[in-house]
Amino acid sequence: MGRMATNTVGVPRQQERPRSRHEGEQEAAPRGLAWLLALTGAAGVLASWVITLDKFLLLEDPDFKPACSLNPVVSCGSVMQSEQAAAFGFPNPLLGLVAYAVVVCVGAGLLAGARYRGWFWLGLNAGTVFGVGFCSWLMVQSLYGINALCLWCCLAWVATLLMFWAVTAHNVRTGVLPAPGPVRGFFTEFGWAPPALHIGVIGMLVLTRWWDFWTG
Repeated sequence: MGRMATNTVGVPRQQERPRSRHEGEQEAAPRGLAWLLALTGAAGVLASWVITLDKFLLLEDPDFKPACSLNPVVSCGSVMQSEQAAAFGFPNPLLGLVAYAVVVCVGAGLLAGARYRGWFWLGLNAGTVFGVGFCSWLMVQSLYGINALCLWCCLAWVATLLMFWAVTAHNVRTGVLPAPGPVRGFFTEFGWAPPALHIGVIGMLVLTRWWDFWTG
């Protein structure tokens, strides 16, 4: 009996060992960032999908009026029928359907516990830089070339700006993007400030561009 007890006590218990990270793999991203990417990506997919459907209807019937064509300024139809709406030779929302869907997948992966390497975050950051640049060009064209706004386009602009600043702030905080200590501290404490300022500037441009119309 005593011998059996001794053998039982002597059996080593299996202990959980912490998983070691592969070289270059980052710490798990905050869930807030994961949700932001998933939601902004979904908003971009929604905007691109609605614009694509309306574009097909416009091709079938040139007299079709999209639901978001509310007045001479907020006129989605005018934007969809412009040359800028097919900057690469095909309707811009087709590009958005693919790009925003990728962002949704990245956000969903993070929510599921995925950890991406530094090069992946840099690639995502580069993609959002392109997105912000393209949206900025479209914004200037809408305000000063087409002279009309598309509400669904505005949703895609805001979604792109939010994801760009969120990914940039994450990369600076984690050292993927080298930055001085004060810059890392700024993005840690005031990461909300750059996107708020960016969106505020766009809002002011829209307000002042058609000031007479808004106040008339």
